Amino acid sequence: MNPSTQNFMEQVLRSRVYDLAIETPLQEAHKLGKQLGNRILLKREDQQPIYSFKLRGACQKIISLTHEEKARGIITVSAGNHAQGVAYTAHHLGLNATVVMPEIAPAIKVQAVEDWGAKVVLYGQNVTEAEQFARLLQQQENLTFVHPFDDLQVIAGQATIGLELLKQAPKDPYTVFVPVGGGGLIAGIAAVLKTIRSNIRVIGVEPEHANAMTQSIQAGHQVKLDHVDTFVDAVAVKQAGFHPFQMAQQYVDDWITVSNHEVCMAIRDTYENTRTLMEPGGALGVAGLKKYVQQKGITGETLVTITSGANADFDRIREVAERLRAG
Repeated sequence: MNPSTQNFMEQVLRSRVYDLAIETPLQEAHKLGKQLGNRILLKREDQQPIYSFKLRGACQKIISLTHEEKARGIITVSAGNHAQGVAYTAHHLGLNATVVMPEIAPAIKVQAVEDWGAKVVLYGQNVTEAEQFARLLQQQENLTFVHPFDDLQVIAGQATIGLELLKQAPKDPYTVFVPVGGGGLIAGIAAVLKTIRSNIRVIGVEPEHANAMTQSIQAGHQVKLDHVDTFVDAVAVKQAGFHPFQMAQQYVDDWITVSNHEVCMAIRDTYENTRTLMEPGGALGVAGLKKYVQQKGITGETLVTITSGANADFDRIREVAERLRAG
């Protein structure tokens, strides 16, 4: 184990995420497994207090800040789930928080951030534009910036999911499908799993029209997209993070992209197996798992994915239903 890997693993093992986050269950999706001819396990991160895995990274990062950094107040940018993680953590630690969200952010996520006492600023049509404004506010008001994915402490917080999988999942080799936006989640999970059990495979899943990480891996350097489709709003970033990109190059085995229709089908599948309505990003891993099985002809294996979020408002649910009818 090289020094940088050892240092990262120490951060993960010392993580304080359980001050606020919970260890989520690994639930078997019997109906989906029967349909696909494999054992399917869902890591239910939608059951976190903010209904998303993002609480882990936000909690780990903010708790690790110095007293002076906390006292200045914190600022972040997010389409919604990281925003809730920051607002929730700041509320419980008694800190002031400002969250810049793109104007397309779902109302349910905006309201949740405000409910936890954070100041919400709506700006731009995507996370990239919102981040530019957040950086300006950070400088003007001398705030402490908490990045949603390109930060090693944030990644270490998300990586605790990997530790839980090592306890909960079967001892036989299995494959994990991870939804990807900026890349913090897959970087953390893959680093932990590959460091401890190298025979576990990790597959990244992105939307076809928001696949900055896939294109970056193929190019061998970070690629910035000119445009991203925002249907899967939680992962609609133009450029994956620097740290996640480097870690993904080292640890992730394969990549797959899915259409918006395939995401809608996966939302229906997860509902039928869990009776929980996922947001599009929350079902992204399921969509990738299904497509990968069909493409590769996989049978009789154990496949795991993360149901990463359930912060969908009724307008989005209506849109999903209409897309399914049209499809």
